[in-house]
Amino acid sequence: MATQPSKSLETFANPRPGREYAIRMRMPEFTCLCPKTGQPDFATLFLEYVPDRLCVELKSLKLYIWSFRGEGHFHEDVTNRILDDLVAATQPRFMRLTAVFNVRGGIYTHVSAEHRAPGWSGALPPAAWHVDPTGQGATP
Repeated sequence: MATQPSKSLETFANPRPGREYAIRMRMPEFTCLCPKTGQPDFATLFLEYVPDRLCVELKSLKLYIWSFRGEGHFHEDVTNRILDDLVAATQPRFMRLTAVFNVRGGIYTHVSAEHRAPGWSGALPPAAWHVDPTGQGATP
């Protein structure tokens, strides 16, 4: 296989740094392992951000998300870890990551974490995703 998972996040220069705009991504194939049982956990990740000077490159994001597949993580930790790594790589004005995990033991878990750059006073983009409370679907 030519492509392997990677913890490296690549970026590129924001083509419109003078304009505030939101970038929204839906990643429906996130998987990691339950740290207690080793069984797989499945989630859809919703990323929204207002870039500053850098944007995240999509192929590297795909490989980064793939890198969690064989690792054990609590839902709360992995959501915050991914947000921290994305913020470190891109230094956005604003970023929100929501992880909508599939049902496990009759419980749906949704974890949202946000970052705001110090001094950023822009308007927060409204949540763009309307998530079905069962976790079965989401629409922009």
